[in-house]
Formats: sequence, C-alpha cells, structure tokens
Amino acid sequence: MLTGRRVVLREPVQQDLAALLEILSMSDAGSFGLDEPVTEFAAQTLIDRAAQERAAGVSLTYAVSAVATGGVIGLFYVRQLDPGFEAAEWECAFAPLSRGTGAFIESARLVGSFLFGTIGAHRIEARVPVQNGRGNGAMRKLGAVQEGLLRRAARRGDLYVDQVLWSLLKDDWGDHWVTTAARVH
Repeated sequence: MLTGRRVVLREPVQQDLAALLEILSMSDAGSFGLDEPVTEFAAQTLIDRAAQERAAGVSLTYAVSAVATGGVIGLFYVRQLDPGFEAAEWECAFAPLSRGTGAFIESARLVGSFLFGTIGAHRIEARVPVQNGRGNGAMRKLGAVQEGLLRRAARRGDLYVDQVLWSLLKDDWGDHWVTTAARVH
C-alpha cells in the first residue's frame, strides 16, 4: 500500500469491481494487460490477476482511492519489461471527476518512487495514444522524455492508433521522490 495526502494506492479487491469496470470502460483507458473486451468478467480477471502477478514479481496493480471519500478514482498497472524489473512499463486511468485534482501527479510520484527506490527500477516507460492530450501533458508534467512515435501500435475498436513512447529514468527523477516507507504516527 502506498499512501499520500490525497490518495491511497492498494491492491484491488472484489468490492472495487464496479468502479474498476467503469474506469476500464472509459474511451481513453488502456488495456491494463487484458486481452478480452471490457466486461465484468474482464474486470474480475484483473482483480484476480493482481495478487498472483505481484506474488510472482512480474507486475503491480493499484486501485487508487481518494483519501477524502475512500472511493476508487483510478487504476495503475505496472509490469516488468525484463527479468530483474530494471525496466518497467506503466499505464493508468483516472475517473473524469478526479482529473485536475492532483490525484494523478501524487499517485504517479508514489508509484515512481516505489519503483525506483524499493523495486530498483532504472527506467519506466509509458505509451500514450497521440490523441490523448491530457495523458501526454501529464507525462510532460512528470518530466518524462518523449522518445518516439509508435505508428499504429495499439488497437482501439476497429482502428489502430499511434502512440507516443515516454520514458522516466531514475537519474532524472529529481524532486519527484516521495517516501514510500511505512509511516509511524
């Protein structure tokens, strides 16, 4: 579990099913490692897979809850790109009502600090559809570097869309560090 002032990131549970289904169904949500269409079964598969893949050390899935309400407002999925988890890819989606509140930036800083500091990652990649201006702007705000354009790299319905490849490096993380150690009150 990762805790900030506005958000708590934790492994998704059965009670999150409806909120996760809503987030996964948004038009700008990524695939989150799901190969099938977004249904209640697919959202349940994501919940079930989260604990299994974490235990195997190959991915992390976080339901993002607002501290003020306790409701799930977002989802982060991080998967290893190599056996040592030195390189990772993340994707996230946030409910429209939580956008512009700072929840994404705080969540991203918590996840990034955990990946770089605790897991030992050196590089985090993100692939954002070109037409997702909000997502690409968020990556810029985090200090990510645009490395390239991946032509027709993702399927959205019947169309293939271009994606921007972004990277964050541990050496460049700078003032984004957030402690992810347990807090004693």
